[in-house]
Amino acid sequence: MKFIPRRSTSNVNVTKTSAMREFFILAGGLLTIILVLYLILGFAVEMAIPHLSPQIEQTIAAGLLPHMAENNVDTIRSRKLQPLLDQLQKRCAVLPYHCKVKIIDSPRVNALALPGGAILIFSGLLDKLTSENELAFVLGHEMGHFVHRDHLRALGRGLAFLAISTTLFGPHNQITSLATKFVNLTELSFSRHQEAAADRYALEVLHCAYGHVEGALTFFKKLAAVQSSHANKVSFFSSHPLFPERIQNIKAYCRQQGFSCNR
Repeated sequence: MKFIPRRSTSNVNVTKTSAMREFFILAGGLLTIILVLYLILGFAVEMAIPHLSPQIEQTIAAGLLPHMAENNVDTIRSRKLQPLLDQLQKRCAVLPYHCKVKIIDSPRVNALALPGGAILIFSGLLDKLTSENELAFVLGHEMGHFVHRDHLRALGRGLAFLAISTTLFGPHNQITSLATKFVNLTELSFSRHQEAAADRYALEVLHCAYGHVEGALTFFKKLAAVQSSHANKVSFFSSHPLFPERIQNIKAYCRQQGFSCNR
């Protein structure tokens, strides 16, 4: 019998499904797993933060504080402002640790609350302030984030994302590099609720120290004017309600608490 080879009608080594379709299915599944893990770890962080001791927070701060907290520091201006922060904390704020203020030589119009009680004020913001009351409001706002531990919540979510990406993709890849940016303490951002709560705490501190809260109104009115002409240079609360809305919220809270804000 003569053997006649025939072409196979199928090839088990070649999928009938589109390679691009398989890629998107796998990528979608992987992203779903990452999202679920991120949400679980984020929830765990939210549960753990209220029980995190100040000692552990300061240990975390020692390993995670950015280099900018040590470089470009205006030590002279920092020393001049420290007594005001000490006075506000002693008289009007109850915090688990002693806060320190550092003035960073930078044109950025911003201020940050970092783990362990460090408050960074960029010279771009400091140069806009013309009264002690305005400065006290800024310091009070950042202390409000310490009281509510907002800085740890923002950092915790970033660390959760970084842990997931490093485990799945390794330490040296674009996804991990992107995740690392979430842990950059110089870009901490908070929700509208957290910012509003910090505003109210700052008003309490301001009223406790001076008997009125005029500095808050002056501060926001000034930044509103700066933002209208240099929108890309003002990062203080930049991801949150516009300054006119914050001014209205401050006035409403003053009326509610009976604070004098007309001086």
